[in-house]
Amino acid sequence: MNYSGIKYSDMINGKGIRVSLFVSGCTHRCKGCFNRDTWDPEYGEPFTQKEEDEIFLYFEKYGRTAKGLSLLGGDPTYHKNVEPLIEFLKKFKERFPDKDIWMWSGFTWEQLEKDKKRLELVSLCDVLIDGRFEIEKKDLNLKWRGSSNQRVIDIQKTISLGEIVEYH
Repeated sequence: MNYSGIKYSDMINGKGIRVSLFVSGCTHRCKGCFNRDTWDPEYGEPFTQKEEDEIFLYFEKYGRTAKGLSLLGGDPTYHKNVEPLIEFLKKFKERFPDKDIWMWSGFTWEQLEKDKKRLELVSLCDVLIDGRFEIEKKDLNLKWRGSSNQRVIDIQKTISLGEIVEYH
């Protein structure tokens, strides 16, 4: 899995102060995408133990103020990203169980829940912003998403209740 960047102390991509990991690889190719370079799965650098350790070190050092981890791209649910992110998130959750994990995907919840591995990945997260960015529905007033078709989903409540529960 490649990544295009890691943004520490990010206050845009999710609630509170976060670490945002931008992974490479996306098949959606949304018109108006703000991060087109990340469509290419080979873009950026390999995500290695070094980057993982740096993220963990940040949370160890700033854990009192850092609220959680955000996964963007590209698309974290791009097929080549799924297994590496499952392994990374399992370790992250074990070390930092009080931190939340947000994920953005061009797939909808309904598409993700039909794929066993993608559902496993998403189930390790707390909040999902789902759906492709649609330039015709672009709305700069929306929190944490770019277009009105996208939803901000409370993943754990959605799984528990068996129906979409929006995060507020």
